[in-house]
Amino acid sequence: MNDVPGSQTNRLIDETSPYLLQHAHNPVDWYPWGTDALAKARADDRPIFLSIGYSACHWCHVMEHESFENADIAQLMNAHFVCIKVDREERPDLDQIYMNSVVALTGRGGWPMSVFLTPDLKPFHGGTYWPPYSKMGMPGFADVLNAVHEAWTDRRDTVDNGAEELTRAVISMASPPAARTKLEPRLLENAQRAILQSADRVHGGFGQAPKFPHPMELRFLLRSWKRFDDDETLDVVRLALDKMADGGLYDHLGGGFHRYSTDEKWLVPHFEKMLYDNALLASTYLEAFQATRSERYERVVRETLDYTLREMTQERGGFYSTQDADSEGVEGKFFVWSEEEIVDCLGAEDARLFGVCYDVSTVGNWEGNNILNRPQTNTRAAEMMGVDETELAELLGRCRQKLFDVRTKRIAPARDDKILVSWNGLMISAMAHAAQVLGESQYAAAAARAADFILDAMRDSNGRLMHAYKDGRARFSAYLDDYACFIEGLVDVYQATFEARFLESAVELSQDMISHFYDDDAAGFFYTPDDHETLIARLKDAQDNATPSGNGMAAAALLRLGRLCGRSDFEEKAFATLEMLSGQLARVPMAAAQSLIAAEFLIGPTYEVAIVDGADENETSAMLDALHARFLPNKVVARCSSGDPAKPIEGLFQGKPSIDGSTTAYLCQRGVCEAPASGVTAFEAALERIG
Repeated sequence: MNDVPGSQTNRLIDETSPYLLQHAHNPVDWYPWGTDALAKARADDRPIFLSIGYSACHWCHVMEHESFENADIAQLMNAHFVCIKVDREERPDLDQIYMNSVVALTGRGGWPMSVFLTPDLKPFHGGTYWPPYSKMGMPGFADVLNAVHEAWTDRRDTVDNGAEELTRAVISMASPPAARTKLEPRLLENAQRAILQSADRVHGGFGQAPKFPHPMELRFLLRSWKRFDDDETLDVVRLALDKMADGGLYDHLGGGFHRYSTDEKWLVPHFEKMLYDNALLASTYLEAFQATRSERYERVVRETLDYTLREMTQERGGFYSTQDADSEGVEGKFFVWSEEEIVDCLGAEDARLFGVCYDVSTVGNWEGNNILNRPQTNTRAAEMMGVDETELAELLGRCRQKLFDVRTKRIAPARDDKILVSWNGLMISAMAHAAQVLGESQYAAAAARAADFILDAMRDSNGRLMHAYKDGRARFSAYLDDYACFIEGLVDVYQATFEARFLESAVELSQDMISHFYDDDAAGFFYTPDDHETLIARLKDAQDNATPSGNGMAAAALLRLGRLCGRSDFEEKAFATLEMLSGQLARVPMAAAQSLIAAEFLIGPTYEVAIVDGADENETSAMLDALHARFLPNKVVARCSSGDPAKPIEGLFQGKPSIDGSTTAYLCQRGVCEAPASGVTAFEAALERIG
């Protein structure tokens, strides 16, 4: 193999994406996706080799080193193909379309994604990772390149016919099935049963290795537990949350979760950290804390959000995208420990106690190293070692801090510091919700700063959202999930701060989303706006993946905003979207948990909580604390602190005064209200009545 040092550059050198810049010194003549590359393919009648990945992807790094830095393979690529490199986080529209083609071809997907296209962008061959040369029955990338070139040159009709057929398959996957079912409690109950059937009752979570967190399913099950009063459902949720927090999936020193577990026991993670996982899991643990009052879940939320503030927040408030799995070219090196390192840091006796609690041994538990995890509780560990449990907990806290301090001196994994609106929307919601439930003003401030950054720096001259921001540049028109997640985040920031400007922005962006993404003919939302570049298919993002589906999140956001602001038009669009998705909710609930969460809100009962301040601000705070201490997911909350309410919520407060100078709460359903609750005691009694 002829490796080159990478002193030359290609066209990716002018990009902002860290992933594209990682490939800017390859000998491959890479193009970014754009008019230059597509025109070159058409002019030369050459097939396109499209490579899609992301900066924290371990196997993307492997394929780059093995193949894209290989001068011989690069020569093959340059001679026969127009080579385009895409960051899936910048262009999820392309990723969705061509991932569907790879799944249709091979039955599976993943990254790096490698797809061959005709000059008119129709896929005809593809896969994921290929080694550079054939081994162990796997075709080598060099062999694939030669075979595709031969087919393009000698069997062009076959290639073109295959591309047409595959494109039809991709288009057929563009929208959810048309069959519909009634949005009623029975739909939720059937979905609950189906999801429970997939649960791992031994190790927690769903399915076998590799194991992913599935936060949307867990949040739906929490709602099902509350609706149907089913202890088995809560047991499944708690087992999953406990096992994930115990395992190597969780960073026991620095907080936050890795992407997924390579084994069924949650021990060995794929070590990258993604903003969206940590946002969704923080929200899940927070709701579980409300449901169970488990201090452990509260601690996980705090540590995860504190990690985000410490390591994933830029100076203007936006949240960064990812941290790599690798450091110094080795997967997981930053996070794992030898027993000797731990003894050197903690001393022999503390290291012995810590090692029992965190599964540390001389031989290690992964490739000769130790991934910190908790095989037993503090109570069990204290019994085993004959020590006081309280003293043990204090010792472990000191040990974790010492190890964390030592770890900060290591070479950290690379960070992808672009800002994505959709993922920021998820973290904004998590921060804002945590501020309410945990009473932490720093989280509300962080959510508001991130929202303001997006509103200030990530909109075009017409006020429409942009998708990604890096190096002072906002790029790419926003996608459906950008709008939906950010609108949801703005609703949550309003409920954490009661600053009406966030609702005003949410209303404005919702109108844009409906105007440019909504399908007036068949209902639901397209993933791309009506003025987006023309691709081979215009998809409707209907299934959850690692992040919630765009349509499920749009429905949830519009329902909440519509209920707060009295916008029946928003609620009608949300209802039509869920009705369009209803067949999928019934048939494949594991792929539709976010839409099920929205449907659960729609079906209700759902409450509008209107709080009118009295003379004592502490009374208002106490009432809000009482409200947020309970797991009442199907509610929206508004506050009128002085004088007339803000315009977006003036309808909600019409005819609702403060009574006798006390803070007064109105619990309403679609505008029909119970008797007003004046003061904390009366409000707590009203909350008790509704559960």
